[in-house]
Amino acid sequence: MRSSRYLPPAALVLLALIWGYTWVALKIGVAYSGPYTFAVLRTLPGGILLLGLAAALGRSVRPKAASLTALLGLLLTGGFIGLATAALVTGGAGRIAILANTWQFWILLMAWPILGEKVRGAQWLSVLLGLAGLVLIIEPWNLHGAVSSLLALAAAVCWAGSSIVAKVIRRRHEVELLSLTGWQSLFGSIPLLLVAVFVEGSLPEWSGAFIWTYVFALVVTTCIGAALWLYVLRELPAGIAGLGTMGTPVVGLLASWAQLGEQPTIPEIVGMIAVLAGMAILFARGMTRLGAS
Repeated sequence: MRSSRYLPPAALVLLALIWGYTWVALKIGVAYSGPYTFAVLRTLPGGILLLGLAAALGRSVRPKAASLTALLGLLLTGGFIGLATAALVTGGAGRIAILANTWQFWILLMAWPILGEKVRGAQWLSVLLGLAGLVLIIEPWNLHGAVSSLLALAAAVCWAGSSIVAKVIRRRHEVELLSLTGWQSLFGSIPLLLVAVFVEGSLPEWSGAFIWTYVFALVVTTCIGAALWLYVLRELPAGIAGLGTMGTPVVGLLASWAQLGEQPTIPEIVGMIAVLAGMAILFARGMTRLGAS
């Protein structure tokens, strides 16, 4: 059907809205809970819910490619979600949203040697703009906020790696989308649970604000967002799938400014503009490729 060609782009728009506002929700949540406790409280039930939904729909819940699925979960759930949530403890939601979403540049570099998707022409300009923007945002000459920035960058690298692993799984195996999403969430919850129990060792404060952020993060971000993302990876090349969510940090920035009153510094503003410009180049090139196909 002709309309089916618009489903992946529509999914990317929805993801940008969900993931963008998630940074604000998570920033509020970590005020009432340890970051890894907050993370595992949504990823572990989220995985169970997704597997239950798959079973209810009559789909296979038997794990396939167990080792690769475990690696996917370690990177996507344990790495990205855990590190990004930890970064929000001291880092602003808008700043962390930008840094964590630089995985769109890392995925281009990783997809070249692993998937054979070469970086060409204007993509190099986007990478250079992204790197320049990162320097301005992180401000290595100013150590204030360096830990949260490095955690966010580590999260971005984990996300990029998970995208490559997901693509490899799809190339080698016929897997059920809901089952894959659920199992990777369960596998990735294991390191989060260990840190939550043995390092943080405290329960969250179940206030009204925490409950709504928890429900949003569990249902909308963890369940719906993860399923949409893996669907997009199945339908689009890894590079285009990565660049298509460039709206995420924009939504995060606007939402954090409007709801949390965050005011970035001048270097941060210039750096954010450079990163977003790099993403815009990727987006324009990707849309051209989609139109040609």
